[in-house]
Amino acid sequence: MNATHPTSSPSSGDAHVLTDVRHGVGLVTLNRAKALNALSLDMIRTLTDALLRWRDDAQVMLVAIRGAGKEGPFGAFCAGGDIRFFHEAALAGDARLEDFFTEEYSLNHLIHTYPKPYVAFMDGVVMGGGMGLSQGARLRIVTERTKMAMPETNIGLFPDVGGGYFLSRCPGHTGEYLALTGQVIGGADAVALGLADRFVPSGALAALWDGLGAAGEDTWAALQSAVDASPDTDRLGAGVALAAHRAHIDRHFALPSVRDIVASLERDTSEWAYGVAAVVRKRSPLMLHVVLEQVRRARSMGLADDLRMERDLVRHCFHTLHLGRSGASSETVEGVRALAVDKDHAPRWNPARIEEVTPEMVAPFFASPWPAHAHPLRSLA
Repeated sequence: MNATHPTSSPSSGDAHVLTDVRHGVGLVTLNRAKALNALSLDMIRTLTDALLRWRDDAQVMLVAIRGAGKEGPFGAFCAGGDIRFFHEAALAGDARLEDFFTEEYSLNHLIHTYPKPYVAFMDGVVMGGGMGLSQGARLRIVTERTKMAMPETNIGLFPDVGGGYFLSRCPGHTGEYLALTGQVIGGADAVALGLADRFVPSGALAALWDGLGAAGEDTWAALQSAVDASPDTDRLGAGVALAAHRAHIDRHFALPSVRDIVASLERDTSEWAYGVAAVVRKRSPLMLHVVLEQVRRARSMGLADDLRMERDLVRHCFHTLHLGRSGASSETVEGVRALAVDKDHAPRWNPARIEEVTPEMVAPFFASPWPAHAHPLRSLA
């Protein structure tokens, strides 16, 4: 049980995912630090392969995942999917774009339903696809360095990787707030919103990681005890920014439409509301409407159905046929262009204003392009 049998060399610096088994613990290190561990299709496949093998390996009792930083073994957990690849693949008609989302969402479901304890060390940047790798964990550890967000509306996308499922289950209407604004939150807020389980100072992570497996068959209990015993003196430094605004968030973001939410924010004379309204006005008007509908539908869905809905949505994001758009004319490709390719930060959204979006533009996003028997995620349960 205590033997070490690596599945790939933990010292092979060129690999973007390092996997190892030590004392009955499957260890994963995301090792693409220059890209903040953004996920490629190959990384998704490596992760899926490791988790499936460890799931069926009686010698593996627990799985833990972290992200390597530029200066050490902990840093950015994962900044999301490789959006440059999205842009290039969409323009080239590369079929791997379809594979990326199908396989990523399948991996997200595998993590949520994993039969063994899965632990996410969510230090540094945890955004988009990084949330997909961590929200299904049995233990989600954050630090004073955690910067968490689902910022997809900034690139004309929606909070996917199960975002509808886990954001809709945040208290009150904080899920709508996070989904529409893409607001970055710290570790303490993440715990308060149910998006993390425990706060641990970043300086304590190495000892926790190095101690994994030392207790043999009691590893899971030993880890929980160690986390409970960890000092949280840095917790206040992580920020509890949302607590002061919960009443405002719930009042504004409970309203029935994006138009109503923005109008309410703009009538509010507080500096906070002014800032939030300005942020929302910068996002894709079309996708804001889609996102609000996504989160509210997901509130009554199980995870598998939510992921199937999100797979439908992402197909429509790149092939918005009911609006006669695909490739460079899609909101998502335009959003990525403005943020990460040309970096002019001036996306040309279409429609340009929230008030110009009609229900007829939004409703077809929720019609599946596949019959149920042929859906790419039909096997998820």
